[in-house]
Amino acid sequence: MPMQVQVVSPERVLWSGEAERIVTRVVDEGDIAFLPGHTTYLGQLGAGVTEIAEVGGEVIKVAVHGGFVEVSDDRVSLLSDQAELATDIDIARAQAARERAQVTLRGGDDEEAMWAAKRAETRLRATGHDEGL
Repeated sequence: MPMQVQVVSPERVLWSGEAERIVTRVVDEGDIAFLPGHTTYLGQLGAGVTEIAEVGGEVIKVAVHGGFVEVSDDRVSLLSDQAELATDIDIARAQAARERAQVTLRGGDDEEAMWAAKRAETRLRATGHDEGL
């Protein structure tokens, strides 16, 4: 029996449907997988790529930048501070953002630039354009 999954950002529901498996990154625990029948769980999402294995085999990739994941009764909700489907990511823009952040970081320690680089790298990983990361 598949799980009901919903990925929500502040702007909209990014994806909703049935899935056989979800792998996502949570703060302080690393990557975690959810399968049908998983026990109740609540965790804080870290920055990373979430993979949703749809019923039928397609894998949906989502760049997630914080938020929460809740699992209960074969329902998984990812409530993200910021999230993007890999298919919606502008690769050239993400590469340019990473390059700008790296230039700023060469000039010294800059927390905002560090987070900008991490967001850009997560976007590039989601799209499969992560060579050199």
